[in-house]
Amino acid sequence: MNELLPAIEIETAPNPAFSVIWMHGLGADGNDFVPVVPELGLEAAPGVRFIFPHAPAIPVTCNGGYVMPAWYDIYSLGETSRHADEQGIRASRDRIRALIARENARGIATSHIVLAGFSQGGAIAYTTALTYPDALAGIIALSTYIPARTC
Repeated sequence: MNELLPAIEIETAPNPAFSVIWMHGLGADGNDFVPVVPELGLEAAPGVRFIFPHAPAIPVTCNGGYVMPAWYDIYSLGETSRHADEQGIRASRDRIRALIARENARGIATSHIVLAGFSQGGAIAYTTALTYPDALAGIIALSTYIPARTC
């Protein structure tokens, strides 16, 4: 999986010193949180590169197999149990790790990278950050959950 996810990128100033990789929720795309950037009031802050990747379109079992942007398949959403595609979770985790590596290659230290996500994207933010070998700057997890015990 050498190909990077397509993404929208916004830099708040030239030569950013920080990066935020922000994953959207199930059925959305990278455009979902783009409007947040100007609302953050970062004009006087050091430069930040926001990266809003687009999840691939896949069939989602819990939605009747409907093809939509998703970080992984969700087999069921029971009240007491949740069953997700752990291989898909790991694949998305690895694709976000590739974006982290690209930011490192661009001169952004891992300790200056925040992973953010909403709902299913938050699950990928958690999974990636909590299993990453180096310390990230932080996690922003909005309306989300930890998707599987073993990822």
